[in-house]
Amino acid sequence: MSDSTRSAYRSIVVYTSLVVLLGNLAACGAGSQKSSAPTSGASTQTASTPSAAGLESKTGSSMDTTEAAQTGFSPPEVATDESYKSIADNQFYTADRQPLSTFSIDVDAASYSNVRRFINEGQLPPKDAVRIEEMVNYFPYDYPQPTGDKPFSINTEVATAPWNPQHKLVQIGLQGRKIGMEKLPPNNLVFLLDVSGSMEEPNKLPLLKASLKLLVNELRPTDRVAIVVYAGSAGLVLPSTPGNEKSKIIAALDKLEAGGSTAGGEGIIQAYKVARENFLKAGNNRVILATDGDFNVGVDSDDGLVKLIEKERQSKIFLTVLGLGMGNLKDAKMEQLANKGNGNYAYIDNIMEAKKVLVKEFGSTLLTIAKDVKIQVEFNPKLVQAYRLIGYENRVLENKDFKDDNKDAGELGAGHAVTALYEVIPVGVKTDLKFATPVDRTAADQETQIAANSTELMQVRLRYKAPKSDTSELLTGKVENSIAKPIDTASNNLKFAAAVTAYGMNLRNSPYKGSSNFGSVLELANQSKGADLDGYRAEFIRLVEKSKKLTKS
Repeated sequence: MSDSTRSAYRSIVVYTSLVVLLGNLAACGAGSQKSSAPTSGASTQTASTPSAAGLESKTGSSMDTTEAAQTGFSPPEVATDESYKSIADNQFYTADRQPLSTFSIDVDAASYSNVRRFINEGQLPPKDAVRIEEMVNYFPYDYPQPTGDKPFSINTEVATAPWNPQHKLVQIGLQGRKIGMEKLPPNNLVFLLDVSGSMEEPNKLPLLKASLKLLVNELRPTDRVAIVVYAGSAGLVLPSTPGNEKSKIIAALDKLEAGGSTAGGEGIIQAYKVARENFLKAGNNRVILATDGDFNVGVDSDDGLVKLIEKERQSKIFLTVLGLGMGNLKDAKMEQLANKGNGNYAYIDNIMEAKKVLVKEFGSTLLTIAKDVKIQVEFNPKLVQAYRLIGYENRVLENKDFKDDNKDAGELGAGHAVTALYEVIPVGVKTDLKFATPVDRTAADQETQIAANSTELMQVRLRYKAPKSDTSELLTGKVENSIAKPIDTASNNLKFAAAVTAYGMNLRNSPYKGSSNFGSVLELANQSKGADLDGYRAEFIRLVEKSKKLTKS
C-alpha cells in the first residue's frame, strides 16, 4: 500500500470512527447498542515487540497469511501501535500422567468489547486480542443463586463437544450472590484519569467523561468520589466529595482536557494515597484507573508498574481498569495491572458499554465478594484419556499454588458469573490430536483424591477468601460419569457458552476448532439465545454474521 493510500485510509477511518462515536452518544438515551470502531487497521503479518516479560506482540494482524489464503480475505495494511500479550492455546494433557488442572478465575470481559470494535470496523481482530474466557464471561448465564452463607454457587454440566461429537464438553459455572443497590456498602472511589496527549481523541477522554457521568448519577449520599489526573505530572483535581454533590463532581469532569506526556506511575501513587486517606472500614475502597495504557513517564515498565500495584493492594484497596481508544491500546499492560491489583479490566468502546459496566453491573464491577478464587479439577484417568482447559491461558497456576494462600488469584464481584469449559477425550476414543509432553510430577501433582474404582468423571475443588480475610476456604464437588447429552439438548447456558467458545477458536484459527465454523456458531447461538432481555446475545449473533461476511469478502 502506498504512503498516500495509507494516509487516505487513515483519514477515512478516523472520520468514520468520529461519526460512529457521535452516533453512539446521541443514541444512548434511545437504548441504541451501536459500537465505535478502531482507527487501527490490519495487515497480513504480525510483528513482535519486546516487553518486560518478553510476551507482548505489537500487531495490526487480523489473521495469518495461511488463513487469509483459505478464506480469500485480505485485510488492508495499516500500521497500529496496539500491543497484546502473546497467547498459545492450552494443549491436551493426559489424565494418567497429569490428572490435576489448576487456574485462577477471570472476571474480565475486555476482550469481547475490544473484538467487537474490530469487527464493527470491518476487520477481524488480531489473534492475541481474542481471550476466549473473557469472551465467554462477557455474557450473563442463568445459574442459580447460592444458598446458605456461601458467596457463590458452583454448577456443572456435561454434553458432547459441538466441534467434535466424540469428545465431551464440561461446563463449570460460578454464580456470585446478587446484592441490591440499596444493600451495597458505601463506596470510597478515586477516579485516576489519564489526561495525557494520547487521550485527546473522541473515543478516549470525551467518551471517558461521558461514561463516568453515568456512574456519578448512580452514586448515593453515602458514597464518595475523588479525582486524580495525570499527564506530565499527577494532581488532585477534586478532593473526596459526597455522592449527592453530583453537579460538583460533573463540573470537575467537564474541565478536564488532554495534553502532555503520561506520568502513570506517579498518578497511581497519588490515587492510592487519596484512597487511604478516605478509607472506609465498612465500605468498598477502590481506585478506577482509566487510560489507553500508554505510560511513558516515571515508572513505566511493566515490571515496575506491577510491583507498584502489588505493593498498593496491601492497603485493601481494589483496582478497576477501564481501557479506551484504538491505534495505541496497551491491552497487555492494563490486563496485567488489573490482575495484580485485585481488580477487573473492562474495555469501553462506546457509551452503551460504559452503561453496562458502570451502571447495570455496578455491584459486580465495584463490590468484591470473594478474592483469590482458584479452581482445581482432578480428572479420573480410568474414564478420561485427555483434557484441555479452553482459554484462561494467562491464568493457569501450578498445582502447588492451589493451597498457597499467598498466591494471588482472581476476584469475584457481587452478582457476577464465571464460566470455564474443559474439552474431554474419553478413554477409548481414537484421536490424531497430539498431547502435551508429560512433565515430572511434583508432590503437589500427586495429591489426588479420586478412588481407583470411582465412577466420577472429575472432581471440582475451589478455594476463595472473604474480601477482608487472608485465609482461604475450600469447596468441593464431583461430576459423575454418564453418557454425554447431545449438545442440542443441553441447557442454553452450555450451548451459548459453547457457541462463544467456538467463535473465539475460529477468530484465533485455533488448531482445536475441529469442525466448527462461523455458520455452526450461528446455528448454536440462535438455538440458545433465550429471553435475552438486555440484547447481548442478539448482538453477539450479529457480530458472528459480520465475521462470516468478512471471511468471504
